Amino acid sequence: MKIDNFDLFYQQFKQRLEKVRTEVQRPLTLAEKVLYVHLSAEGAPLFRRGIDYATFLPDRVAMQDATAQMALLQFMNAGKRRTAVPSSVHCDHLITAKAGASVDLPQALSSNDEVYHFLLQVCQKYGIDFWQPGAGIIHQVVLENYAMPGAMMVGTDSHTPNAGGLGMIAIGVGGADAVDVMVGMPWELKMPQIIGVKLTGKLNGWVSPKDVILKLAGILTVKGATNAILEYFGDGVASLSTTGRATICNMGAEVGATTSIFPFDEKTADFLKATQRQGIAEAAKAIASELKADDAVLHSPEQFYDQVIEIDLNQLEPYINGPFTPDAAHPISEFVRIVKEKGYPEEVEVGLIGSCTNSSYEDLSRAASVARQAMQANLKTAAQFIVSPGSEQVRATAERDGLLAPFEQFGGVIMANACGPCIGQWKRQTNEPEKKNSIVSSFNRNFAKRADGNPNTYHFVTSPVLVTALTLAGRLTFNPMTDSLKDQNGNSMRLVEPIGSELPENGFQQVDKGCLLPSDEGDAVSVEIHPDSQRLQILQPFDSWDGNDLLGLRLLIKTQGKCTTDHISMAGEWLRFRGHLANISKNLLMGAVNSFNGKTNHVLNPLNGEYDHVSSVAGALKIKDLSSIVVAEDNYGEGSSREHAAMEPRYLGVKVILAKSFARIHETNLKKQGVLAITFANATDYDKVQENDTIDVLGLSEFTPTQTLYVRLHHKDGTSDKFRAVHTYNQEQIDWFKAGSALNKLKSETATEA
Repeated sequence: MKIDNFDLFYQQFKQRLEKVRTEVQRPLTLAEKVLYVHLSAEGAPLFRRGIDYATFLPDRVAMQDATAQMALLQFMNAGKRRTAVPSSVHCDHLITAKAGASVDLPQALSSNDEVYHFLLQVCQKYGIDFWQPGAGIIHQVVLENYAMPGAMMVGTDSHTPNAGGLGMIAIGVGGADAVDVMVGMPWELKMPQIIGVKLTGKLNGWVSPKDVILKLAGILTVKGATNAILEYFGDGVASLSTTGRATICNMGAEVGATTSIFPFDEKTADFLKATQRQGIAEAAKAIASELKADDAVLHSPEQFYDQVIEIDLNQLEPYINGPFTPDAAHPISEFVRIVKEKGYPEEVEVGLIGSCTNSSYEDLSRAASVARQAMQANLKTAAQFIVSPGSEQVRATAERDGLLAPFEQFGGVIMANACGPCIGQWKRQTNEPEKKNSIVSSFNRNFAKRADGNPNTYHFVTSPVLVTALTLAGRLTFNPMTDSLKDQNGNSMRLVEPIGSELPENGFQQVDKGCLLPSDEGDAVSVEIHPDSQRLQILQPFDSWDGNDLLGLRLLIKTQGKCTTDHISMAGEWLRFRGHLANISKNLLMGAVNSFNGKTNHVLNPLNGEYDHVSSVAGALKIKDLSSIVVAEDNYGEGSSREHAAMEPRYLGVKVILAKSFARIHETNLKKQGVLAITFANATDYDKVQENDTIDVLGLSEFTPTQTLYVRLHHKDGTSDKFRAVHTYNQEQIDWFKAGSALNKLKSETATEA
């Protein structure tokens, strides 16, 4: 379906849905409606949720600058003149937060000039919107400009589901998946299960929309919604702003959800109108009944959702989650006790608000109401305070309406409209890096070392209003609902409940949003990559599979505990190499813990018996034409959508990842890059893997979707173990493996068509 004509889009949506109803013959959830009308073939075969694969035709692609580099390098190899669907690139990840927007943005423009120039050239050539550095964070910009109810989008960032706050099915993917969509090929996804989240009551007081997902993270854990969509419904939805809903959808990525979605209603229409999209609002209203779950579903949700979770907003408390994992959920009434019992550092050294999760006008206005109280009492923050607005439109409007001044007057620093500290792009100034310390943020992730690279930082995630209050008090044990502060005269004062506006009363400030539209003469644009560049590198295709079982694999690392994409391919200073596979591969698995010695980036080199960095050992094996294998525990690849975490091991000769379980996006990324992703049939077999093992993977010579695979361990003492391994490959994915990557298969198909 095309989205350049909104009336036509919703007419076609309704027409396709009518055909679906004829075949399915039952009431539908909202997620099912959007998925089914975007199937690559008309009709609706009865897909089994969580089992069957389906192919879709999304309406749009969004990419941030760090992941866009590799995605567009792959797209350039696909042989297409223009993207098949509207696409956009957003320069938000490469701006380092240090001194403030006026200093940091010019520095980023200078230091990243080569990459920005490359991205602009590719966008101009292939018909892609280019959002300049400083324009804003991808997900806030998408929400304000591109998201629309009932549409479907993929984005090369795990928090793409943010757009679900506006009723869109928006899914985070790796760059190879984005390439499929940009070249016009059907995009494959396992049909997700659907978890219904029923919201009742109404938010009040210090409670924010963020607290809904913080509580839910504690219920579901970081993998409880893997291969599932979170669909929100119930009378409580009406009390949530569109941007508040987006916050909830955004952080659904932290529980493993494929995406999250809210129904269309008046709040949705109001946001569309406020962001100059009256046409979409009116066209969507014409089929409003189809942009929510059917009445029968809402009446008997247990019959239609795979799981139903109910949250009473009247009873909901503010939550503070962490440290080190976003699902360590603590209601504020219990948090003081937990801090003391666990011995967490009580002093708050830094408070940070913003990021793609909480950077809307409403977020800033509610936090500003807390800051304004402090200003009126002549109080300064007891800790450093950092604000990252979500877009230039939000920042300019907040400045016009006096929302930024209170932050600055009580000691805050306004950073560029970019991700900054949330993704490790933060030059934190500290004199005691070895000291255990606590920070609080309104971000979505708090993995160890993610924000500032310091393993001694205890990072807690909460709402912007709680961040502001805790930073003002300077301690984790402050509860603004019950505790008092001392003003400049030593008098006790209580903060009153925060207030704010969902949308600016005088509308958004009209500004240059920072988008450069593509050239009408793209064929005349040349894309330049210097052969000696340290930032960009032309991609060479990976080798195809030789048709044999994988024998004699060397064990590269057996990881222990959590191994996220941050552990596999760190961000922070490494972001500068996201377009250069050889250079960024030097960070391979440097954050993963070696189960044999408890150390990071310290593994045995089987060639010489010495210990070295993971990438160095992998490189040494590759030079000797020896392939390797990585063994891991549960939810391997949790976190970001970064496909570098799949491309780096592939580049350095890793043929297999054997884990107890995988995070959804990362498993797909591995498959796309030709890495064999398999799991233990019996998780206890993980314990059989020894440090000096060489390993075989058997059964590949007859690789089929139902073929059982086996792993054989050859131990140093001459003994061996053999056990079953499980895979989730369908025939299309097996073809990717055989070709060496999904891109190899795409190129061969393109050549055949030509």
